[in-house]
Amino acid sequence: MREKIKKYGRETFASLTIRNFRLYFSGQAISLCGTWMQTIGQAWLVLKLTDSGVQLGLVTAAQFLPILILGPWGGVIADRFPKRKLLYFTQTSAGVLALLLGTLVVTGVVQLWMVYVIAVIFGLINVIDNPTRQTFIMEMVGQDHLTNAISLNSTQVNLARVIGPAIGGALIATVGLAPLFFINAISYLAVLFALFKMSAKELHPIAIVAKARGQVMAGFRYVMATPILRDTLVMMAIIGTLTYEFTVILPLFAQFTFNSGASGYAALTVAMGFGSMLGGLYSASRKKTTPKMLTVAAFFFGVAMLIAAGAPTFLLATIAMMLVGFCSIIFLSMGNVTLQMESEPRMRGRVMALWAVAFIGSTPIGGPIIGFIGQYAGPRWGLATGGVAALVGAAIGAWRLKKGKRTTDALEPGAEATIDSSSKVL
Repeated sequence: MREKIKKYGRETFASLTIRNFRLYFSGQAISLCGTWMQTIGQAWLVLKLTDSGVQLGLVTAAQFLPILILGPWGGVIADRFPKRKLLYFTQTSAGVLALLLGTLVVTGVVQLWMVYVIAVIFGLINVIDNPTRQTFIMEMVGQDHLTNAISLNSTQVNLARVIGPAIGGALIATVGLAPLFFINAISYLAVLFALFKMSAKELHPIAIVAKARGQVMAGFRYVMATPILRDTLVMMAIIGTLTYEFTVILPLFAQFTFNSGASGYAALTVAMGFGSMLGGLYSASRKKTTPKMLTVAAFFFGVAMLIAAGAPTFLLATIAMMLVGFCSIIFLSMGNVTLQMESEPRMRGRVMALWAVAFIGSTPIGGPIIGFIGQYAGPRWGLATGGVAALVGAAIGAWRLKKGKRTTDALEPGAEATIDSSSKVL
């Protein structure tokens, strides 16, 4: 029994044996908590300035719109430049913005339009940062450990989603808003330090793509000509738009379905985060991902959402949200791995940028839809809509993904020039 536990531990945390990824993972653990602290701090700041839920939604949309509109161009940049250098730029820029917002708050000069401007700039940074971070994981761990590394990274994100807001809420209640932004600014130093301490010799740099016309459209053509990529992104677009809108529907679910207020919302969020952690660890122990597994994950994700929507008591709803978290992280990790493993190295940045558009950039579209359903039809119907969307995604997977085969001739050989990046990685 002890040997089985040790084996499970080795398989679950295999990618952490790689020094570069271990450094990155440690830096991200600190930085992500700071990011979620700033997220809750920005929300409270908007409410403090306006006392308006509409303005809060608009600020959130302003931060995600750049990804929806400009995401594909961010993928081109990720393919054109060494990813480690890009991360130095994006992480430093985000840290400076957090410092600026904290300064505006502590000096008392902050106004709503300033929050809008900073939110949009954060979104523009994420246009580049997101596909770069996603594809840099492959450069750190290589193909053999990619599934494990992505699953552990997803687990870490969901733990930060619980820890960051908890710390942020305590700080708001005791010392005010400004420290949240300053702490987030400092937290970026952890990632910058990790990048600095990495060994360039242990990275697996991908040849960068030379500048050329039509690279954004080339990314679209490549995805459309590669069935497994196209259909995975269609699944993610449907599910990302209507199912992953938890920040919109869970407050309504807690307040209007169970009359449990902020404490109920916190309980549902923590339960989902705990389930996500377990799902991430389970996913990390898996050695492979297949289209069939992705389809099954989408199906159970949808079922879990419907169970939560129909839960008759708050206790059962909380337990159901653990199941939702478990299934959601497995689907997300498998989708990410599928896209990275099935993409040509020269196109991977653009493919992952489209993943960001489908998953993150869809928030300004799906949020209002789910919010409208939750407000006028009831929160249960908002959750149920997300569950049905996941089942639709699973149906598409069952119909299409099993037929998908990797298309290596989607682009003619030599259609895009590449540059050896081995000498360009810091």
